[in-house]
Amino acid sequence: MIHLNAILVLITISLGIGDGLKVGDQAMDFNLTNVDGNMVSLAGNQDANGYILIFTCNTCPYSVAYEDRIIALHEKYAPKGYPVVAVQPNDAKRSPGDSFERMQKRAKEKGFTFPYLMDETQEVTRTYGATNTPHVFVLDRKSNDKFIIEYIGAIDNNSRNAAAADKRYVETAIDNLIQGNSIETTKTKAIGCTIKWAS
Repeated sequence: MIHLNAILVLITISLGIGDGLKVGDQAMDFNLTNVDGNMVSLAGNQDANGYILIFTCNTCPYSVAYEDRIIALHEKYAPKGYPVVAVQPNDAKRSPGDSFERMQKRAKEKGFTFPYLMDETQEVTRTYGATNTPHVFVLDRKSNDKFIIEYIGAIDNNSRNAAAADKRYVETAIDNLIQGNSIETTKTKAIGCTIKWAS
C-alpha cells in the first residue's frame, strides 16, 4: 500500500510543481518521529497559532551556527503560540552524522525543548521544497486543520554571526502575524548546506 504522503509527492511531480510549496499555499501536515520516540504532527498541537518549521541537521556548519538562534526563537515565540518544529531531512546513509541516534544525542547535548523530527523517507522535505539546511517555513493557523505558509527562507541575514544580523526575517514575520499586519518580506534565499538525498 502506497503511503498517502508518497501519493501527494507523485501528484505534485505529475502536475509539474517540482519546487515545492509556495508562500500562500496550505502547509502539508505530517506525522514524523521525534527524538523522544513520539510522533508529532502540526494538527497535534491545538494551542499552536502557527509554527516555525525549520529543516535543519546535525552536520551542516550553517545549521550548527544557527542552533542557538533556533533555540532562542522557540523560547521567544512558543509562549506566543508559534513554537519551533525542526525536521532533519538528510538521508542517514549518505550522512551518518544525521542518523536518528545522532539526532537524539545532539538534542540532548543542546537541550532542545522543541520537537526534532526525522524525515526518514524525505517525502515531507520534497513536498515543502526545502533545499538547504537550515531552511525555514513560517506557518500561520487559519482554521483548526489549516495552516498557511507566510514566509520561506533564511532565519536572518548573517549566517556566521547572530549579533551582526540586522535583518531578522523570521522574527519580523512572526511579529507581524501576531500584530495582524502584513509581512513585507515573504521570501529570502536559504543559505546553508544542500540536502543529502537518498540515492
